[in-house]
Amino acid sequence: MARKVMISCAVTGSADTPGKNPAVPVTPEQIATSCLDAAKAGAAIVHIHVRDPKTTKPSMDKALYAEAVDRIRQKNSDVLINLTTGPGARFFHDEKDPSKPSADSVLRSPADRVQHVMEIKPDICSLDMGSLNMGDRVFINTPTHLKAMALAIKDAGVTPELEVFETGHLLLAKRFLENGYVKGP
Repeated sequence: MARKVMISCAVTGSADTPGKNPAVPVTPEQIATSCLDAAKAGAAIVHIHVRDPKTTKPSMDKALYAEAVDRIRQKNSDVLINLTTGPGARFFHDEKDPSKPSADSVLRSPADRVQHVMEIKPDICSLDMGSLNMGDRVFINTPTHLKAMALAIKDAGVTPELEVFETGHLLLAKRFLENGYVKGP
């Protein structure tokens, strides 16, 4: 039996990748060019995290998402575009008071985390199915927030990519499917 394979390429990643490798794209034009190159090389999906062109740090700026997506769509309407919803869930402890977030934390409401998805309406967007540790930070994704995001994504007609990093995430994804918060398969 032939196995179908879909290649997805995240051209920037979510960490401080430009700090580790100056070849990582930063501007919307660079991100779009890298996405188009990935599509030419065989990627069916491009997963996009935008960055602040001045600081190179992850951004949630809708204008940056819109520019990158527009640049891709002008040259390729076949590649599936997958926008991240992750940047608004980053928690770092304050060193003096670990019950509080540090200044490096970026915590946003579910509506803020999907606003660019609601306006741009990509083919796909990520939906991390729970909290997880990554490096020195925690991505906070409570079931209540995820439900609100899933329903908004569904209402926008966008297909969520359910990102599962552990067994508990799989169980929550199954519950979301059973309750109709996301449409299967």
